[in-house]
Amino acid sequence: MQLLRRHRYPVPGAALATSLGVSLRTLYRDIAELQSQGAHIEGAPGLGYVLKPGFMLPPLMFSEEEIEAIVLGSRWVAKRTDGALADAAANALAKIAAVLPSDLRTSLEASTLLIGPGDPLPPMIVDLTEIREAIRAERKLHLSYRDEAGRLSERVVWPFALGFFDRVRMILAWCELRDDFRSFRADRIEAMTVIETRYPRGRRTLLKAWRETSGKG
Repeated sequence: MQLLRRHRYPVPGAALATSLGVSLRTLYRDIAELQSQGAHIEGAPGLGYVLKPGFMLPPLMFSEEEIEAIVLGSRWVAKRTDGALADAAANALAKIAAVLPSDLRTSLEASTLLIGPGDPLPPMIVDLTEIREAIRAERKLHLSYRDEAGRLSERVVWPFALGFFDRVRMILAWCELRDDFRSFRADRIEAMTVIETRYPRGRRTLLKAWRETSGKG
């Protein structure tokens, strides 16, 4: 499953068998077993295999440390992001718990890894959910933004990522005013309008370019 998740296109059975150190016959049997359990694996011998999006890993593939990592991450999201993501984190944990064997479900519910209280977040006028939706739809934003010195400016930006830090929330975007990448603190945005115009470069392309220019790759 992990090997298939790394590839967007069909992978030959022989390549999978070699990576796993098993025979082709064993691989075909294991693929058939996963398919019978509900794994969305498409393909056939001689054609290659691809895992379709949206499949939850079988519960037995989670170790206790992996479960603790999931719980810890979900608890951080619940405490340090926004209401919509907090609800999504709680829902995701509930879905995982529903399919876990009883012993692993106990490990999830009794996890002793806790998230401590952080500094209060600065108040924000904007809705982070609206910003995330704009990023997914690749829509431009018009911002009334006040910088660190208190100067107010009007910007049209192409948002492509949100950064969640302990004290601030940052929007990564291409700024039409500066004709360059810029980051904007969400708590310094005094007004925001989603523009129906899609920006001309995809968000993944922008994120890749930002990583290359900022050395964050």
